[in-house]
Amino acid sequence: MTAVKNVADLAAKPVDKSRDAFIQVLVDSRDGSANIFLRRFVIKPGGEIPAHSHPDMEHVQYVLRGEYEVVLDGVVHRVKAGDVLFIPAKTVHSYRNTGKEDAEFLCVIRGGPYETKWVDEGASRC
Repeated sequence: MTAVKNVADLAAKPVDKSRDAFIQVLVDSRDGSANIFLRRFVIKPGGEIPAHSHPDMEHVQYVLRGEYEVVLDGVVHRVKAGDVLFIPAKTVHSYRNTGKEDAEFLCVIRGGPYETKWVDEGASRC
């Protein structure tokens, strides 16, 4: 099975536990992909995705637009369009858009189900 789509035709859903952050699933098992999934995230100015980890899943991200903060295992990184991130399994990570424009990135993960572990509300955030 092959798939050709336009991002404008795909629904954007709020990211769990986030504020003003949205996800679009671009490619997944519904397209016949068993090994890789591609997702697009948009974080509005002032938006954030709280600290979480994935015990058995690494991911690669490519920043398309904007500037934002990513915290990886407690270290704050300021990323911008053109930056690439590798996030190993078990890495606690969070996002906050402190800029004035939408932050947008692509995220590639392995295919199949995965677990998200959210960090307690009292833990440090971006």
